[in-house]
Parts: sequence; C-alpha cells; structure tokens
Amino acid sequence: MSKLRLSPSRVSDFTNCPQLYKYRAIDQLPEKISLDAERGTLVHSVLHDLFESPALDRNIDTALKLLPEIWHNQVSAKPDLANLVVNEKEWLERAQSLLTTYFTLEQPSSFEATHRELHVEMDLSQEIYLHGFVDRLDIAPTGEVRIVDYKSGKAPKSGWEEKALFQLRIYALIYWKNTFVLPQLLQLIYLGDGQVIKSAPNENQMVSTQKKLLQIGDEILDAIVQQEFRPKPSRLCDWCSFKNICPAFN
Repeated sequence: MSKLRLSPSRVSDFTNCPQLYKYRAIDQLPEKISLDAERGTLVHSVLHDLFESPALDRNIDTALKLLPEIWHNQVSAKPDLANLVVNEKEWLERAQSLLTTYFTLEQPSSFEATHRELHVEMDLSQEIYLHGFVDRLDIAPTGEVRIVDYKSGKAPKSGWEEKALFQLRIYALIYWKNTFVLPQLLQLIYLGDGQVIKSAPNENQMVSTQKKLLQIGDEILDAIVQQEFRPKPSRLCDWCSFKNICPAFN
C-alpha cells in the first residue's frame, strides 16, 4: 500500500467524522459547491495577488480593483458557480466587506510576504506523508518566522481556539522539521468578525502535535485495514454533501 497522505484538512475530516473522511479521501466522491468556501477562495486569491503590488499600492483600493477579475476567473473555472450566486452585486459587496476588515487588522504595505500558498511537506513516518499549503509565511529581516492563515468566517467561540490552532501547528511542525527553525508566531485572521488569534509555539507543542498526528494516522490506517469508518453525527451534518447517503441517517 502507498503512503497515507495526510493534510490538515484530512486530519480535521477524520477527527470530525471518519465517515466523512472516507467519502472525501478514499471514495473521492464529488461534492456540491459551497458558497462559503468559494467566497473564502475569492478573498484568499485577492489577498494573495495583493502582495504582487509594490508596498505603497497594497491598499484597499488595489484589493477592490483586483476583485472583479479574480471573480471572473473563478466563475470561468466553475461555471455552475454563476447559477448559485443569485445576486452578484450582494456577493461582491460581501467580499468587499471582508477585504475592508482585513485592512483594519494588518498593514500589508509595512512588510513583505515571503511566501504565499507555500507547499510544505515531510514524512511523518514510513507509512505517513504529511503536507499542506500555508496561506502566508513571513520571514522578518532578523529571521523570525510568522505563519498566517486567513479565515473568511468568524472566530471560534471561547474554548475552541486550540482546535483552530492545530492546523497552524501542523504547518509549524513541518517547517521546523525541514529548516530547524521554530516559527515564533502563528496567526489566524478571521475576516468575518475582525478577530485575530495568535499563538507562540514551543518545542513541547511541536512534539505533542507530532504524537497526535501519528495517533490519528495510525487510526486512519487501522480503519482502512478494517474497512470501518464510523460516522460521528454532529451539527456539521446539516452542511455535509453526503448526508443523504450517510449510514447515520439511512
């Protein structure tokens, strides 16, 4: 059997619901378009391209100028998306609002984004390959590393921050293992409500993250051998593309 490919998204799928993981990672079933996810993709793309501009031009005006063309390209790649967006004006206004919020949280003219959509990878074990794409990784002139992830939704409720940060700790672990440099700051930017969650990782957290990933990886490998992926019903089921075929509801 080839190596198990793990990413933060697939780790989240399995921990949320092993059956969901099976549908996505193993069966690779098609899913209906999620407008929330597509809006997130749109805003991410604008923020990505924003850093192509000179520092002085990294402002809200430039971001809003980028928006229509990026949206056009997104629809061209997914024609069905145009039929789902009933009111394009409202759709773009919502994206504009999220971008406006971004500029209240960061000043992109004041720093350089060293890497955007950076692919990071490592072999977690002989059986498990770990990888992912970092929204943005900044390296200061003095060498400090910051990992940033944009979220188009709202920040998690109190007590759920650790689950949200786990994704960034995976990225930090891979970067640390590959470069021997431990990122100094992990930063989640929630554009839905203008909240920012920050965390300064340490080596103990990296060791703990690696152990947790190995545990989850072993559980997935065991589920594959046993062909047993148990559904885990929750509030998330109402947004799941596979609810109509899930054994928990049939």
